[in-house]
Amino acid sequence: MKYCAFLRGVNVKGTNMKMADVCQVFKEAGMQDVGSVLASGNIVFSSDKNAGDLKKILEKAMSDHFSYEAFLFIKSQEETQVFWDSIPFEKKDDLHIYAFVGNSGVENVLMGEFETSSKAENEKAEIVNEIFYWQVPKGNTLDSVFGKVLGKKSLKDQFTSRNINTFEKVLKKMN
Repeated sequence: MKYCAFLRGVNVKGTNMKMADVCQVFKEAGMQDVGSVLASGNIVFSSDKNAGDLKKILEKAMSDHFSYEAFLFIKSQEETQVFWDSIPFEKKDDLHIYAFVGNSGVENVLMGEFETSSKAENEKAEIVNEIFYWQVPKGNTLDSVFGKVLGKKSLKDQFTSRNINTFEKVLKKMN
């Protein structure tokens, strides 16, 4: 089965790694057809194992190899397609749209945080198919009140986010 591992916190805040090295760790952990998409920690691979087992195996392999606490979220090709197919917002040049990959139920936690934060003009959030989507004006991602929530230590093992364009690139690599 084809999967994508979405790694959290890669190449930010001092956790720097080359995707070729990450791919090698995946290969050494028994994954096949391993490749990366962008430098933000999106690893496409094949395995006969289930997502839960893969998460444990790959987080340990990554933590051991890179000496950091690794968090990653495994989605099958079909699950990854849902992220792309469910985008609730119209793409516009002046806006970013992010989708959040994470643990079951995290979309409700994120929506609660979003609803209590002040918002920029055109900043919106929606949950579709248990996926949290966030639209924010370009240039406001890190400055937005909700954007600052994303770095909370209490949430670090719960989710990671990707610009929706990343899902399109991941799906192309999977096909």
